[in-house]
Amino acid sequence: MRLEPIANPTAARRFGLPALAVGTTFVIAAVLAMIAGADPFSVFGLIIHGAMGSKFALLETLNRATPLIFTGLAVAVAFRAKLWNIGAEAQLYAGAVIAVVLGTGALAWPSGVLLPVMAVCAMLAGALVLLVPALLKTRLGVDEVVTTLLFNFIFLLFVSYLLEGPLKDPMGMGWPKSSRLIPDARLPRLVDGLRLHWGFALALLSALAVWVINTRTTFGYEMRAVGQNVEAARFAGIPVTVVILKTALLSGGLAALAGFSEVAGLKGSLTLDLSPGFGYTGIVVAMLALLHPIGVVAAALFVAAIFVGADSMSRAAGVPTYLADIMLASALLLMVLAILLTKFRVRRD
Repeated sequence: MRLEPIANPTAARRFGLPALAVGTTFVIAAVLAMIAGADPFSVFGLIIHGAMGSKFALLETLNRATPLIFTGLAVAVAFRAKLWNIGAEAQLYAGAVIAVVLGTGALAWPSGVLLPVMAVCAMLAGALVLLVPALLKTRLGVDEVVTTLLFNFIFLLFVSYLLEGPLKDPMGMGWPKSSRLIPDARLPRLVDGLRLHWGFALALLSALAVWVINTRTTFGYEMRAVGQNVEAARFAGIPVTVVILKTALLSGGLAALAGFSEVAGLKGSLTLDLSPGFGYTGIVVAMLALLHPIGVVAAALFVAAIFVGADSMSRAAGVPTYLADIMLASALLLMVLAILLTKFRVRRD
């Protein structure tokens, strides 16, 4: 058995196989629901109702999707140029740390000035976190999968140190958390009385901006060229090292915006459990979206709906919420297989 490249995949192959991967995911989930003693159609109905059955549920789904859009975009940008960024979690926390440092009173500016400064500085912090593995890759040939993954653990330990030391809230009764952001450092609510904030609008604008970069700029063309074939891109005169470093800066900055939006828009302070794995889930989002920035928005909403709906479903149907984790893991593995079979066909020797 061998894999034979497909020069020009048909539209049916390019879109049909990913659709089949998503459909197979639901079949797997249905089988597991039956094993748990529940009606699969009832389970899926409860997930949909829990995610979109009321105004509160719908806005909570949008709220949960906000950091996933940022991390999904970060992964999609990096993967497009074959920069395997597995460290969006570290970059997210870098953005959150900067948001706390600047937003707890260090800058006594009005919100119209303070919030953009916080966002830009958070992006710079996330960009620098990914720049280190990118430099190690381009200068020394170090595998960025290893370095970015290890950076997640290193940065979490650094955040733990900060929350037990320099950033610890003196009024927090000993709990490892930062002081709360001042009112001018908080993102306004999109809907009064509910938690959805302007971070969601910023995420949509970021997806649009990445789409424009990918399709309307020289940099976007260079990223695609490097991702398709590094040697061919270098032969064509594209500065591969510069493109990879610029991609790293953009990817890290996008992931950091997730940390900024969670702190400034939702939590109001930094804790070690700020992210339940948004950086890793961003990989699932990006793969489900086939690395397309607009598709990232749809994939993030899909993943967020599963998580939010699964909480409600679990209480009503008695099915463990782990069903959502299995669905996402299955979707990722099947989507990777679908992408592989889109570009290659299996041949017998």
